[in-house]
Amino acid sequence: RRFADISQNQASFVIAMSLALASSSLALNVAPRSGPVKAVAAEPVASKADFAYGLPGNIAPAGNFDPANLLEGTSKSEVYRWREAELTHGRVGMLAAAGFLVQEGFHPLFSADGGPAIEQIPALPPAIWFLMTLGIGICETLRIQKGWENPYSGDGQENIQKLKADYYPGDLGFDPLGLKPTDPAELREMQEKELSHGRLGMLAAAGFMAQEAVSGKTWSQQDVNFEGLLLGGYFSQEAAEVARDAAASAL
Repeated sequence: RRFADISQNQASFVIAMSLALASSSLALNVAPRSGPVKAVAAEPVASKADFAYGLPGNIAPAGNFDPANLLEGTSKSEVYRWREAELTHGRVGMLAAAGFLVQEGFHPLFSADGGPAIEQIPALPPAIWFLMTLGIGICETLRIQKGWENPYSGDGQENIQKLKADYYPGDLGFDPLGLKPTDPAELREMQEKELSHGRLGMLAAAGFMAQEAVSGKTWSQQDVNFEGLLLGGYFSQEAAEVARDAAASAL
């Protein structure tokens, strides 16, 4: 099916997915220059007394949630790299989920035939793909230059996919409205809020995409009866019994 125009819902879906795919690389994964391998001092590893090296996020009700024991013996730089990935994908997930909710009925920049965004992706003209790729590439380049070591520096592979020593995960220095608290306690609370909303945003965006792929309808077109979803078998049995009694009384 061909589409005449492009919906804002479609554009937000593609941009969010492209950002997620681009950010998953985390850094330029390029081969280092040949040369002798330089010994690197061993980093401290996480302990139960200092969960995730003091990073925010271990909040109630989950607390120190690590059922797979991934933190055991993991270096600080690796844990920080995981947090950078979580924050990046969480921010994209929040934008994607908000796009699904808002732009279903409000898309002043685009107009289209509607329908699931996943079905409209093939209708994107090449020019849109080029502009999106360019924009994503610029954003990722700035992010990598801000927080990631140059993989070509050093004599070995120690700087490949490694954060800078003075970089804190997620702190890109972007605060045009001056919302970043100066008080450490308030800053940690805001970081935990961002993490909570980012985790929810990733789940929500995945749910939107799965629902559209399975049902073939957008969230506003889908008529979901939660009572029927949860208690459908009970209501169906009760309705059958009522119909049977009515038929019996008519005889």
